[in-house]
Amino acid sequence: MEKDFDIQEYMTKGVERVVSDALRATLKNPRESAFMLRFASASKSASKKRKEAKKHGEHVPPFLIASITSECNLHCAGCYSRCTEATTDDDPTDQLTSKEWSDIFDEASDMGISFILLAGGEPLLRRDVIEAASKRQDILFPVFSNGTYIDDKYEKMFDKHRNLVPILSIEGDKDTTDDRRGDGIYDILIKNMNRFKKDGLIFGVSVTVTTQNLEEVISDGFLEELADKGCKAVIYVEYVPISDEAKELSISDEQREYLKDRMGKLREDIPEMVFIAFPGDEKSSGGCVAAGRGFFHINSHGDAEPCPFSPYSDINVRETSLRESVNSTFFKKLRDGNLLVDDHEGGCVLYEKREQVEAVLSGV
Repeated sequence: MEKDFDIQEYMTKGVERVVSDALRATLKNPRESAFMLRFASASKSASKKRKEAKKHGEHVPPFLIASITSECNLHCAGCYSRCTEATTDDDPTDQLTSKEWSDIFDEASDMGISFILLAGGEPLLRRDVIEAASKRQDILFPVFSNGTYIDDKYEKMFDKHRNLVPILSIEGDKDTTDDRRGDGIYDILIKNMNRFKKDGLIFGVSVTVTTQNLEEVISDGFLEELADKGCKAVIYVEYVPISDEAKELSISDEQREYLKDRMGKLREDIPEMVFIAFPGDEKSSGGCVAAGRGFFHINSHGDAEPCPFSPYSDINVRETSLRESVNSTFFKKLRDGNLLVDDHEGGCVLYEKREQVEAVLSGV
């Protein structure tokens, strides 16, 4: 992969390519074609808004990660979110309402944010927020889901509102996936993929990369099977260990370099699919793109955080605007300093240097 790889440009152009492919493949589906044309136009308009904001000294990233709930029905082995208590079993209290999320989506559109990644917990537990997102047709909403709540009602919603793109979490083959996520989860995911392919829906997958599944999830066989199911995007997320016991699951520098080289080859050999690796692509793209450099995170209670793996905040969207949040003092200090572009051992720089992040926050 080239050293000057630009993750933001690749993601934007990758989505545009998927949109273009979908247009050619769905000419017989007026609803999908109409959405794809509208989104292509909206994406260009959003880019102009961001450039205009930059002229006035304001920074607006193209991506936002929105964790719309902290509730989840699964207990995946080594889950970072559960270890940090960001995810729970119970119905959480004092979370942002669907109206508050709707207002955030509207403001994001006004700012020029083109992509909002809906996460959790399990985001499909918040059907009210998913419905609110479906109405904001000028924004593409990848929905990161474990797949267990995809029912006929959601299927119809994804079919009707093509700005909602399901991203299914999978760990590899049946044994690997069920071993981490629970018995029967793999079969549910395959059933959903077959359903999406039958209905001509765009979808992708998210893979947590560990020492146990690295070779498998970047293999030709695994990717060929996904392509055959109609998958259009594969997002690799390196496992972030939260305890000494879990460190053995975190890939080594040598394995990380291998993954980086493999990403470059996959992008050349399979251009019809989008391949992203976090945080590896960030390091190749000039440093971490969190804290608003390329994206930022709003948790289920409204705190604006650098990213889901760095749960620190000095501002809440309930008390201010989304625009003010992305330009908060904390975010500006992270962006203006060297921390985000510092060389590090690999993996998540904000997690690895969390003591320095905490020091920046304490100085706000």
